[in-house]
Amino acid sequence: MSELHDQVLVSLRRIIRATDLHSRQLGKATGLTTPQLVVMRAIQSLSAPVASDIARSVSLSQATVTNILNRLEDHGLVNRARSEKDKRRVNISLTAAGKALLKTAPQPLQESFIERFGALKKWEQHQIIASLERLAMMMDADELDAAPLLAPTEVMR
Repeated sequence: MSELHDQVLVSLRRIIRATDLHSRQLGKATGLTTPQLVVMRAIQSLSAPVASDIARSVSLSQATVTNILNRLEDHGLVNRARSEKDKRRVNISLTAAGKALLKTAPQPLQESFIERFGALKKWEQHQIIASLERLAMMMDADELDAAPLLAPTEVMR
């Protein structure tokens, strides 16, 4: 039997690998990163959103969302249009190509996690949170800023 710390490290490594594998599969299937897919889903679900609405919805900084929107616009997946009612607002919408891509895109990894996590009893959820917070602290990562997206760090840039 391996040491307990080895079991923890193996579990952490599996989580990292699952995130990386899902991200690669998403990239191959759609050409998108996880944050790009999540932003597109937010645009689809919000009514005439602006960048700050999207940023709030997906828990990313407005600067990160703006960079993602630039890439999506370059690929012809989103449109930006100045509001007729308020010229300060730049509304964002999906193009026909963006809508078509979303129809075939796989579900982001965090969505299946959220469903499964939500099925747990509250005490189990709190136990997992406490354990993960302790692990983050033990790895000197408790002060790092992170969004609730399961994606490799390099994908977030």
